[in-house]
Amino acid sequence: MSKLTDLPKRILIGRALRSDRLGETLLPKRIALPVFASDPLSSVAYAPGEVLLVLSIAGVSAYHFSPWIAVAVVVLMFTVVASYRQNVHAYPSGGGDYEVANTNLGRKAGLTVASALLVDYVLTVAVSISSGIENLGSAVPFVVEHKVLCAVGVIVLLTLMNLRGVKESGKLFAIPTYVFVVGVFLMIAWGAFRGIVLDDTLKAPTADYEIKPEHQGLAGFALVFLLLRAFSSGCAALTGVEAISNGVPAFRKPKSKNAATTLALMGALAVTMFCGIIGLAMASNVKMAENPAHDLINNGQAVGSDYVQHPVISQVAEAVFGEGSFLFIILAAATALVLFLAANTAYNGFPLLGSILAQDRYLPRQLHTRGDRLAFSNGIVLLAGAAAVLVVIYEADSTKLIQLYIVGVFVSFTLSQTGMVRHWNRHLLTERDPAKRSRMKRSRAINTFGAFFTGLVLVVVLVTKFTHGAWVALLGMVIFYVTMSAIRKHYDRVSEEIAAPEGPSDDSVRPSRVHSIVLVSKIHRPTLRALAYAKLMRSDTLEALSVNVDPAETKTLKDEWERRNITVPLKVLDSPYREITRPIIEYVKNLRRESPRDAVSVIIPEYVVGHWYEHLLHNQSALRLKGRLLFTPGVMVTSVPYQLESSEAAKKRARRRSEWNAPGAVRRGPVEKKPASKS
Repeated sequence: MSKLTDLPKRILIGRALRSDRLGETLLPKRIALPVFASDPLSSVAYAPGEVLLVLSIAGVSAYHFSPWIAVAVVVLMFTVVASYRQNVHAYPSGGGDYEVANTNLGRKAGLTVASALLVDYVLTVAVSISSGIENLGSAVPFVVEHKVLCAVGVIVLLTLMNLRGVKESGKLFAIPTYVFVVGVFLMIAWGAFRGIVLDDTLKAPTADYEIKPEHQGLAGFALVFLLLRAFSSGCAALTGVEAISNGVPAFRKPKSKNAATTLALMGALAVTMFCGIIGLAMASNVKMAENPAHDLINNGQAVGSDYVQHPVISQVAEAVFGEGSFLFIILAAATALVLFLAANTAYNGFPLLGSILAQDRYLPRQLHTRGDRLAFSNGIVLLAGAAAVLVVIYEADSTKLIQLYIVGVFVSFTLSQTGMVRHWNRHLLTERDPAKRSRMKRSRAINTFGAFFTGLVLVVVLVTKFTHGAWVALLGMVIFYVTMSAIRKHYDRVSEEIAAPEGPSDDSVRPSRVHSIVLVSKIHRPTLRALAYAKLMRSDTLEALSVNVDPAETKTLKDEWERRNITVPLKVLDSPYREITRPIIEYVKNLRRESPRDAVSVIIPEYVVGHWYEHLLHNQSALRLKGRLLFTPGVMVTSVPYQLESSEAAKKRARRRSEWNAPGAVRRGPVEKKPASKS
């Protein structure tokens, strides 16, 4: 059975890697950029559309505010990037926002940041893949018709790719990410050339549509609230910026410098693409509506429920390159791919953060260890499962999912930057070098402005998005916080209970006596082996114990016991209700009550079978009994196995499996013989 599962596993995720090859999985900047920055780079595919969707509530007249909203997002992006460049230099260990908050603001703040990041990573996968499905649907109708199924399929595919390892998946992700970036820049350049130099009129497919405003003539506070909500939606362009800070250990040396350079490059690319798409959307008269079936008007009539509203980037690409043109198709495919791969930011961040939290005893320890491809396999699978559940619940609708988004990331932004301010304050108290103090003060000023700005945005996001779904993200954060606190309390309680005391204790004192019991059902080879083993232990008291379920079998056992002249005394327990486990448990507990300082050793003869179906043919009374005895203090349980012929066959199969290599696991070819060493 193991051989059957090992072959597909090796085909899907590759051969296992030794621990000492971890250094080979580290990433150069050219690979790290698509691995860690694909989320903020790809968010330019849907963030401009979210801005226009919100503004459409007040009608087309509100669209002229979009450039100013873009400017505010750009300022925020540069602020966050500059702030996180301080983080990667100060905390290169990979804890990122969690480590900064935990070290400088305390455990509760650190746990809050961790909860926010875990929720944000799950949402990153759900939003990116749902948005990718919608973009792909603009060219392939089948995908839109089966959105949920296709989205879950992409999650499974990405999971398998990441289980192969960070470096290997990074190479696969680099090409579409760079194609997308080049495609967007080409679209911006060609669109600007056509509009400015050739004086062409760019016309989006929705240019002639009208928007029926839900609230016409908004002014005063209502207009301010609408603009703030549009700004908070545009802030989706910042999601994933923190992933580089959390993923510093995955970079090649010098890690901090390479991570800071990647951050700066990512910020410059994302800002340019975001502003370019907003500008082209304005120039080509793109129309978007939150409820397109009723609010988009074509020739005086609503477009109806059959209308599929394509993303802004698709409409702009059609206006610039032309519908169905080669460059349009290439950009549409690259956009869909990079949105799928944007989830890879979370696939790298979530398992690494989960490993750190598991090390700090906030998550199960299984998340701390790497799999056989040197990736944190358990964390990857957990992330995929949570994201798939969200995709199914929200029917892979990015507009619904994005309302849950960015709350967590701005919680982590704000607490992280506040922690960095305290970090610099602490170091300034002891630093005397004027040059270093000057650099620290400059860094503190950057982080102070970052904390203020991101805190302000967090308030805006909470106020404008709470009733639109942000409460779900907050609820998820609370659930993570409570769960991780409970896990930590459990591990702390266990550690306290099992800690070895300095002086003598009941655990280190030898028992007064050992009372050994050999369980017997009938006399056969396993029983004789168990009795021989029990005699070797030289216990103070040794007896055989049987349960009287069938009087005829019990009489046969007693007669054969006497005939064989077995020197170990045989005790038979009555069981009027034909139970086996309960009489033995009660007998053992009674021995413990009579002599609390004595240890009771229960020896169970068992025979070992080699096939799974053979286990179904034998009762599991020994297994049940061991499970019950585990909860009885002062009782030790010993299994004495007796291997049947089928188990010997299973052993041979296991030996053959250990010598078998999956395809690709062995590199074939001539092997150079090493010269024999001289003695």
